[in-house]
Amino acid sequence: MRNQLTHSLILGAVLGAGLLAQSAMAADQVTYQLDWLPGGDKSPVYVGVQKGFFEDAGLEVNIATGRGSADAITKIATDQADIGSADIAAVMAARAQDESVPVKVVYSIFNQAPHAFFTLEKSGIDELTDIQGKKVATSPFTSSNAFLPLVLTENGLPSDAVNLTKADPGALGPMLMNGGTDAIIAWVTNVPLFEDQAEATGNELVVIPWSDAGLELYSSSVVASEKFLSERPDVAKRFIAALDKSIRYTRDNPSEAGAALKSMVPEVDADVAAAQVKATMPLVFNSVSERDGLGALTPERIALTWDWVSQAENLPADSLDPESVIDRSLLETLD
Repeated sequence: MRNQLTHSLILGAVLGAGLLAQSAMAADQVTYQLDWLPGGDKSPVYVGVQKGFFEDAGLEVNIATGRGSADAITKIATDQADIGSADIAAVMAARAQDESVPVKVVYSIFNQAPHAFFTLEKSGIDELTDIQGKKVATSPFTSSNAFLPLVLTENGLPSDAVNLTKADPGALGPMLMNGGTDAIIAWVTNVPLFEDQAEATGNELVVIPWSDAGLELYSSSVVASEKFLSERPDVAKRFIAALDKSIRYTRDNPSEAGAALKSMVPEVDADVAAAQVKATMPLVFNSVSERDGLGALTPERIALTWDWVSQAENLPADSLDPESVIDRSLLETLD
């Protein structure tokens, strides 16, 4: 009897191990390509891994860091990644110049532009039109630079209304704090960083978002390869459903999101990441998402986005049908 019981226990353990192995093998592999280095604004995909949302969907997600939207689009288009984040403006510009680029925008992350002027209260710059004639510093590679002349003219200023200087991104904050420039251009996702620098130098930060000054468009988005969408549509649907859940969880739990990011990227400061989450979420959850739904890509706002992008990139308006870069099939499966 004892031998029979032992045999049963061993058999059960073997069968259990086999089922676990089979379950692990059954997980579908997905490579998610970031468009930049890990930070609070990128935390939802890390939350999805750490909270088991992807695992519950039968997915094993590998996250790759990137160096800009162009880099992310290239890696997704060449099957080095299945899906990832990139600015929709970069996708539109790429497709306008080469319609064979095999990527589609499937989900909107930022439905508002993240670009902004950052200045100090003592500068006297309280609204965008006060920027005329001021010294402004910016990174050489930020997508904000292409929209700057348009935002200025939209607000009745000459396209060359500011004295623009280009500097290393890491130098922008110190330049602003020590008086080397009147204002800098950066994304609102960086508010916590510059607030800390302002406080440390006895200053008070003023942020002037360009979305409040007429720049209405989609920005950071989820982009997928056409091959991934056509050959593994069920995997793609399960991924976007889990990511959607992760984004909502991140909004409600910024501290957990910061901790989830740090657990996978140890060099990240969890508190800074949590603060970045709080600064980022208004780009995701706002009047646009309330009206259209989270992740939505409406034809009207897509057309508006292309209008801004074509002007910023000096591309003919008829060089792209903006709807040709959109695939809404994954959105249709969300609640």
